[in-house]
Amino acid sequence: MNFLDNILFAIVLAVGAGYFAMNVKKLIRNINLGRDVNRKDHSSARWKNMMMIAFGQSKMVKRPVAGFLHIIVYAGFVIINIEVIEIVIDGLFGTHRVLSFLGSLYDVLIASFEILAVLVLVAVVVFWMRRNAVPLARFSSSDLKGAPKNDANYILYFEVVLMSLFLIMNAADFHLQQLGVGHYDKVGSFPVSQFIAPLFNGMSEGVVVVIERASWWLHIIGILIFLNYLYFSKHLHILLAFPNTFYADLNAKGKLDNLESVTNEVKLMMDPNADPFAAPADTDAVPAKFGASDVQDLNWVQLLNAYSCTECGRCTSSCPANQTGKKLSPRKIMMDTRDRIEEVGRNMDANKGVFVPDGKSLLNDYITTEELWACTSCNACVEECPISISPLSIIIDMRRYLVMEQSAAPTELNAVMTNIENNGAPWQYNQMDRLNWSNEA
Repeated sequence: MNFLDNILFAIVLAVGAGYFAMNVKKLIRNINLGRDVNRKDHSSARWKNMMMIAFGQSKMVKRPVAGFLHIIVYAGFVIINIEVIEIVIDGLFGTHRVLSFLGSLYDVLIASFEILAVLVLVAVVVFWMRRNAVPLARFSSSDLKGAPKNDANYILYFEVVLMSLFLIMNAADFHLQQLGVGHYDKVGSFPVSQFIAPLFNGMSEGVVVVIERASWWLHIIGILIFLNYLYFSKHLHILLAFPNTFYADLNAKGKLDNLESVTNEVKLMMDPNADPFAAPADTDAVPAKFGASDVQDLNWVQLLNAYSCTECGRCTSSCPANQTGKKLSPRKIMMDTRDRIEEVGRNMDANKGVFVPDGKSLLNDYITTEELWACTSCNACVEECPISISPLSIIIDMRRYLVMEQSAAPTELNAVMTNIENNGAPWQYNQMDRLNWSNEA
């Protein structure tokens, strides 16, 4: 590789890394639009969660076929990309297989990369068939039509191309090593690509060198393109699954948090020494909003959840409301939240970092009240999510807004709350009459 190639590689790398860094900065800004919430407690439990769930894939294997295939692709992504270190060094300094000094360890690495590449190709084919040929309900529901379905397929095509280029690059390299061409020293072990190498028999050395170099360039450019596509795709969970599981709610499932403003009000009412007529400490303070109607009302962990969603549909396939034909889809809740965050982010980009009210909100424009009230609060979606996302927390916060800000609860629920207020129970009976049924025996 000559001096100009090194410069060109450095430019390509800088552009790819720079664009990725710009999108990461935008991602962090968008997540920080949410309200603050403390998730720095119990650090040891959080580290354990992250290692078991995100790194160890413990929840994926609850569905063995998909779980095993996902582990193969995940291992391939992590392990094969060790090779990127060598590519970057070779590209910047004009070396070739610079890590070959590792000797037998290098042989083991290259061999494992190739075996994993083949396994990834097999897994990707199965994944494609599950999404496009096998009528699985969670991959054919209405919330996964259009762009989300295409996005999943694009990712699979990307992986096929990247793995194929890797094997072709190695096969051409192996062929040139056998011929003793130039700097193509005999290094590495090629258990798969050695069977592809015979395809180059009869070709001139120059043509094979061009194929090897073209595959090398296309492979690294493809990796950079894939890296920058992550921000726009569901595959962002590759990066966000780790912080998402670390900052997940550690409370028992089913435990709901109390609104701080309501809690403070109740404490004030229960304090015999408090003056109910005293002016608030901060007369200029904006009254707290009950619940959430838009993404800025959610907390930053909920927004992180939305960006981390893999769109796998395990939540929706386990949702009893969805299974009985209701409109609710927990997956759609997360996808809608992410779409709204992105819309707000674009608004801020167009207005020099300031959000200009656009007359839209997450409630009604994206998520309907019918969806929210269909939820049974059973936590099945939270239990099933492979990376600890909680669609239920968003549903609960939006319900709170409907009830406490708009008095827009369903008639049946209003009746229950009225009975609790008047009679101390959900039933429409005075407390004095509650045991009258015993006289009917």
